[in-house]
Amino acid sequence: MSIIIQLLDSLILFITLAIFGRVIVDWLLVAGLTKYEGPIASVHQALLLVTEPLLSPIRKYARLGMIDLSPMVAIIILSIIGSAIGGL
Repeated sequence: MSIIIQLLDSLILFITLAIFGRVIVDWLLVAGLTKYEGPIASVHQALLLVTEPLLSPIRKYARLGMIDLSPMVAIIILSIIGSAIGGL
């Protein structure tokens, strides 16, 4: 059973880091500090594939005008789930 818990904990960590990575890459693109080409485009596409299935449903409810709070809400939810799993 502990292998399953470790696997779930690792998955939660991976998704959390992917969300942070996506936020950072999005900020760099919006700020114009980097262009959407080459390795940045590949990294961004990979991060979208990993994070969008989780962020898309949350985004429907976690918007504040033009501000998208879905990454923050998703990280909070993942943290709660990780704490619940860690208590098992």
